[in-house]
Amino acid sequence: MAFATRRYFLGAAAVGGTALLLPSRCSQAAEANERVRVAILGAGNQGRRHAESLLTLPNVEIAAVSDVDSERLAAQHGRVGNQAQAVADFRRILDDRSIDAVTIALPDHWHTPAALLALNAGKHVYVEKPCSHNVREGRLLVDAAAAHPQLAVAHGTQARATPGIIEAIEMLHAGVIGKVLVAKCWNYQQRENIGRKQPTAPPATVDYDTWVGPAEWLPFQTNRFHYKWHWWRNFGTGDAGNDGCHELDLARWGLGAEEHPTTISAIGGKYHFDDDQEFPDTLQATFEWPGAGGPSERRMLIFEQRLWTTNYPHNVDSGVEFLGTNGRIFLSKRGKFELYGPRNARSERKLNGALAARVEDNHADWLHAIRDGTAPKAGIVAAHRTATLAHLANLSARLGRTLTFDPQAETIASDNEANNLLARRYRDGGHWAVPT
Repeated sequence: MAFATRRYFLGAAAVGGTALLLPSRCSQAAEANERVRVAILGAGNQGRRHAESLLTLPNVEIAAVSDVDSERLAAQHGRVGNQAQAVADFRRILDDRSIDAVTIALPDHWHTPAALLALNAGKHVYVEKPCSHNVREGRLLVDAAAAHPQLAVAHGTQARATPGIIEAIEMLHAGVIGKVLVAKCWNYQQRENIGRKQPTAPPATVDYDTWVGPAEWLPFQTNRFHYKWHWWRNFGTGDAGNDGCHELDLARWGLGAEEHPTTISAIGGKYHFDDDQEFPDTLQATFEWPGAGGPSERRMLIFEQRLWTTNYPHNVDSGVEFLGTNGRIFLSKRGKFELYGPRNARSERKLNGALAARVEDNHADWLHAIRDGTAPKAGIVAAHRTATLAHLANLSARLGRTLTFDPQAETIASDNEANNLLARRYRDGGHWAVPT
């Protein structure tokens, strides 16, 4: 029997007021320890991590796995066990009413389309970061989640469910370093040169048409396929949307910036790589929240990206510094925490919880939300606001100018070119997964 939740009944009561109108799959309330049947969409790097994580958690059954690459699909199927279905077309999973939930570890251009289809099919959703390929898709996903309050929608920003990081953020919000006015975060690592390639025929093991899906059609090319799609605008969001989302989310969370920023200024480009990549390998972005406009109300977030170095601030490839009126905190999902008072006086205060961000903790929190009808810690509204930072940073650097963003309308003032790039073009002739 498919998994039902208290969340479903609360949402249904708000909409219809009677259980008689509910589908049969939700006719029985769930116990807290009832098994959740989950399908994993995507069998690449993160899809594998989803499988490894879910296999360690209690009362979870991996009911199905999916990928358009038959070799990857076979490897994932072997990883999770033969009791799971292995399907190339994930629509078969969405049609299976015995499956309660899906995790989405597909390329970025599929994140929102797949999540929307899953919500419409009545599935709980865990979508990898960034939750969207562009700002408009993020808004569509937030609105769809609001229209399905009975379904738990979580995001792959693991720090939100990490006990030590939660504790550190609570300290910040309680004023341990005074008013936090500035957060500075970074993504430093040494990426690979993807070279310059020409289109070729796709591998015989790949359904490339489905892989492209609703995106604009581009012929197969080896350096814009497995993982390398991150660096192409048609399919990815660069490293700001990839690893940078983790740091942007942590920085925005600690800063207490709950809305979109109003001013975004970014510069950068390809300083190091001479290859086909379309996104910057070097990026410096600054975001401002005006608050009420007066002293102590404004907030600033600074993001640095360097994809050609192994020399890191604080000897860690990713982290955040929070600068307050009475001290500073350094925090990293790699398991590091430092607290300083005025004049850089080091505090010996320690955190009780673990600091290393894990997929397992975030999955466990999402599964708890499915069973108990609570909100996931890594919720979709926060996910959209964080993904929007990455999208706006990429856009500002691409256009070479500062953007003035309307947080409510999610538009850019007096800039038609920039506004048009808040959405994307989809495949000519349409596709079954194009969001509407």
